[in-house]
Amino acid sequence: MSRYEFPEQFLWGAATSAYQVEGSPLADGAGPSNWHRFCRQPGRILNGDTGDTACDHYRRFQEDVALMKALGLSAYRFSIAWSRIFPEGKGRINRRGIAHYQALVETLLQHGIRPMATLYHWDLPAALEDLGGWANRDSAGWFADYAHTVIRSLGSEIDLWATLNEPWVVMDAGYVSGVHPPGHRSLKEAPWVTHNLLRAHALAVQAFRADGRGEIGLVVNLEPKYALTDSRDDRAAAERAHAYMNRQYLDPVLRGAYPEELAEIFASHWPCFESEDLRMIQEPIDYLGINYYTRAVVRHEPSDGPLKVTAVPQHGVEHTEMGWEVFPQGLKDILLWVKARYGDIPLYITENGAAFADPEGGDGRINDTRRIAYYRSHLRALHEAIAQGVDVRGYFAWSLLDNFEWTYGYARHFGLVQVDPRTQRRRPKASAEFYAEVAQSNGAVLDRDY
Repeated sequence: MSRYEFPEQFLWGAATSAYQVEGSPLADGAGPSNWHRFCRQPGRILNGDTGDTACDHYRRFQEDVALMKALGLSAYRFSIAWSRIFPEGKGRINRRGIAHYQALVETLLQHGIRPMATLYHWDLPAALEDLGGWANRDSAGWFADYAHTVIRSLGSEIDLWATLNEPWVVMDAGYVSGVHPPGHRSLKEAPWVTHNLLRAHALAVQAFRADGRGEIGLVVNLEPKYALTDSRDDRAAAERAHAYMNRQYLDPVLRGAYPEELAEIFASHWPCFESEDLRMIQEPIDYLGINYYTRAVVRHEPSDGPLKVTAVPQHGVEHTEMGWEVFPQGLKDILLWVKARYGDIPLYITENGAAFADPEGGDGRINDTRRIAYYRSHLRALHEAIAQGVDVRGYFAWSLLDNFEWTYGYARHFGLVQVDPRTQRRRPKASAEFYAEVAQSNGAVLDRDY
């Protein structure tokens, strides 16, 4: 018996998102998204790249599902493009957009692969952005109508749903740093964006209870924060950073209140939210999805923005091409923290992976040994957390395909499968072979080093 075998029925999957892989953003009656428009603003995206073609997954999904089957995957996490369903964000329904996702789901099921559908992975219909986007209180209702339509259309075939992917990124990158659409830098807007996202999430859960089956949850990106020193200032800085990134979306959903530190961080911009809203946001979920990539070591820095926190780079350790420290212990730590703070809620690791260079060997294989080592070390850390009582039911590698990596365009590669953006040729990497062995052995091969 391998010491790394995972529980029976554990899901082994891979993940993508609509704008990053689909291409054909305006095909078959779809409307433009905020990302479609943002990519056309000079200087926003590295090398001026766009998602117009991406991995052409919209037209090549059957080929990609066959790849998943060959890898022995039991699940596929994908997102639905809101503007394919509602080209203007609300009102008129585009049936051809629904038909596309019906065909994708049917193909997955024919191959014995369980679909996990995410309703929102950052691509807001541009028409809704023009109405104020997530800063508009009406956005929760827009999302609820969209969720109702999608769940009624696909709910008989999909039994694993997620409402939002990484709402913290939507708020922080879109409304604080301004590096994602809509490109705002507004501490006044940011708390309302958070609140409206969580209201939208709760209304989508209610829509699912009415029309869906199976399980629905929320997907958050968690990054443990470690104080640089044991000083009072550094420990307080770590707590502020922890509240801002990790607790801002979990405490309201699972404990009924925002972290107290947010009022300190946003100061006069922090609103007084209605108690009825906070009660609704606690709509019970079936699971929590966790995206984990790295940790942050932080110290107090009075001049560094409203958080008064700065991250301290760690030297002498490995980093990915995103500049993120490789720290598998952080995955175990954050899972144990979730269990301790929020109880025994079922969990899925909905994203985990690394961007590395993909050297090609003389034998023609893509020998991405650093990515293999990343997956192996993180899966071992995950197994240790499960052994300590954390209820994790599945793992989704990020990503199935090299794709459009947001502001980095096509310059960063997370995929198990290489995709040439010019020819669309798919080539499984050595990490794909490794992950296939992990999935097919239910983790048993993690006993050995490669």
